[in-house]
Amino acid sequence: MKKALGITGAGDIIRRHQSTLFAEIAIAFPVTIALWLGVYYFLPPLSGMEDTLARLMFALKCCCIAILFCFLSGIEAVAHERLRSPAIDPLSGYETRRMTINLRYLQHTLEQLVLFVPGLFALAFYCSDGHSMRAVAATTVVWIATRFAFWIGYHYGSQHRAIGAPGMMQSMLVLLYVCARIGYEIAGPAGAIAPLVVFGCVEAFLVRATRPAGA
Repeated sequence: MKKALGITGAGDIIRRHQSTLFAEIAIAFPVTIALWLGVYYFLPPLSGMEDTLARLMFALKCCCIAILFCFLSGIEAVAHERLRSPAIDPLSGYETRRMTINLRYLQHTLEQLVLFVPGLFALAFYCSDGHSMRAVAATTVVWIATRFAFWIGYHYGSQHRAIGAPGMMQSMLVLLYVCARIGYEIAGPAGAIAPLVVFGCVEAFLVRATRPAGA
C-alpha cells in the first residue's frame, strides 16, 4: 500500500514538473522567435562579408562572446564560491545547492557549445553577404539569452530551466539546415532531404525507446 502511494506521489510530482516545463516552453518559444527576428531585421547589414574568411572570422568572434558571457561566467561563479567556503578543498565534499546548480549549468552549457559552435561556423559559411550574415548575429544573441534564461530559471527551480529550451532547439535547427545544405551539394534535393528523414527516424525511435516501462 505504501509503495503504491509512493509511486502515485512520484507520478504527481512528475506531472506537475511536466506541466511547468511545457507551459514555460510554450511561452519561451514565441519570445525567442521575436528576439531572433528583431535582431535579424533591425541589425544593419554587416560590411565586408562577401569573403568566406571574413564570415568565418565573424562567427569566431561571436563564439568568443558567447563563451565569455555564458561559460566563463559560470566558471567564475563556481570559483568565487569555492574561495569563500570549505569547497576551497574540492575533495572535502562540501557543495551548496547553488554550487550544484552552477556546476550542472556548466556541464549543460559545455554540451550545448558542442552543438552551437560548429553549427554557427557552418551557418556563416553558407551565408553569402552582409544581409544574410545577420542570421549569425541573431543566432548568437538568442543562444546567449536562452543560456542565461536556463541558468536563472534553474536557480528558481529545476522545472524552470525549460525557459532556456529554445536555445537547444535553435542549435538543432541550424545543424539540420547545414546538413541539408551539405546533402544538397552531394546529391541534390534527395541528398538534402535524406539527413532530415534519417534524423527524424532516430528522434522517433528515441521517443519510443525512452518511454518509462508500462507507459
